Amino acid sequence: MSEVVSGEWIDLCALGDLPAEGGHYVEYGNHALAVFRVGTTGEQGGPVVRVMDDHCPHAGGSLSAGALVDGCVMCPWHGWPFNLESGVCPDAESYQVKTYQVEIREGRVWIRWA
Repeated sequence: MSEVVSGEWIDLCALGDLPAEGGHYVEYGNHALAVFRVGTTGEQGGPVVRVMDDHCPHAGGSLSAGALVDGCVMCPWHGWPFNLESGVCPDAESYQVKTYQVEIREGRVWIRWA
């Protein structure tokens, strides 16, 4: 894999790889990412998918293994919540996980590398 340029769109995974609800772990290069299907209210009733870095900034837990609660993923190690859209921890706003812009194209999840 060549180096990814900021702003470039990346074909991350198939939509069918994602569980109906919950996380899916994806490695892209040396980056660990958590991919979540969170509903079906997207464009024309399509799926809504969120992508963020997989590691909790508190202690490094894998967020893709966390439960989804009220628009947040809960870190499976200590229960810290992170908003799926912004990546901000509502309980400690100085903690944030990087999130990515997502598009669904022909059954595939694409993210804009930032």
